[in-house]
Amino acid sequence: MTKRVEASPKADTATDCDNLLRANAKRVFSEPDVQQRLTALKELWAEKGVLLEKEHVVTGWDAVSGSVGALLKMLPPGTTFEAEGPAAGHHGLGRLRWRAVDSSGKPLGVTGTDIAFVEDGRIAKLYVILDPR
Repeated sequence: MTKRVEASPKADTATDCDNLLRANAKRVFSEPDVQQRLTALKELWAEKGVLLEKEHVVTGWDAVSGSVGALLKMLPPGTTFEAEGPAAGHHGLGRLRWRAVDSSGKPLGVTGTDIAFVEDGRIAKLYVILDPR
């Protein structure tokens, strides 16, 4: 059984931001099961949370889940996203650098940064910025 990473009620400190954004990378963006992903979204994201990527913007748990599901289908089975060091943040703003890895933990060459606006301990907006290749 995998250990769940829980976010604290208020993600105003660097530790809280780290917990929240790591949980998002693992429990939302790395989760192929739709129901488990939706459960995580409801815990970690505001109901009307906004996901902003270069090519599109979606709002709400179902839309974010659908976007993540479509992303995971484009990647090799077993792909997960892991943090590259701790997240940094304060006063409702957080940043996490991440990379995609295959099921054996080998980097896939996809890296980026998540910039999150946090309200009441949940992600209200998440900007996903891919590193150029």
